Amino acid sequence: MAARPRNIPTPGKNTNSQRYLNIDFTVEVQMPAHPKEPPKQVVAERISSFNRSEFAQLLGMEVTEASDGYARVVMDCRGKKNPHGVAHGGAICALADQAFGIAANCAGIDRVAVSVHIQYISPATGSLVAIGQRVADNGRYSTFRIMVYEGERIIAEFDGVAIQVSPPP
Repeated sequence: MAARPRNIPTPGKNTNSQRYLNIDFTVEVQMPAHPKEPPKQVVAERISSFNRSEFAQLLGMEVTEASDGYARVVMDCRGKKNPHGVAHGGAICALADQAFGIAANCAGIDRVAVSVHIQYISPATGSLVAIGQRVADNGRYSTFRIMVYEGERIIAEFDGVAIQVSPPP
């Protein structure tokens, strides 16, 4: 971000005007250009590769829908319960992480996680759905919010930050 005096406009940029010490400033925010929608075959291959991964198969996770910045992944809790008889937190986190991963990587751009946070809200015993979407992107770092549901009940909220490790196609 660069601060410029208010009287020097920059066309085509988002601006936020501020007043500090009786001086008017405009802060420019350079929004990245999103790549074109990836070809359907790229998306289909990414979904297939995530569904074929050993860990996804081990936990019975399946990507049912995905596009650039969006994912829907399902998993049944059977065989993944803790001693209290509810879904293990690690299984719930893994499901959310799978949705985060495919949402971040569906467009053919490679991204890896640099930070995640999960908040468990309610125990679960049945079929879970993780729905993830990109909520911010500065061109190199992207932030995603993944909500995990059992039916209509919220089980967990997961926030992840990914960094781009390959150039856009």
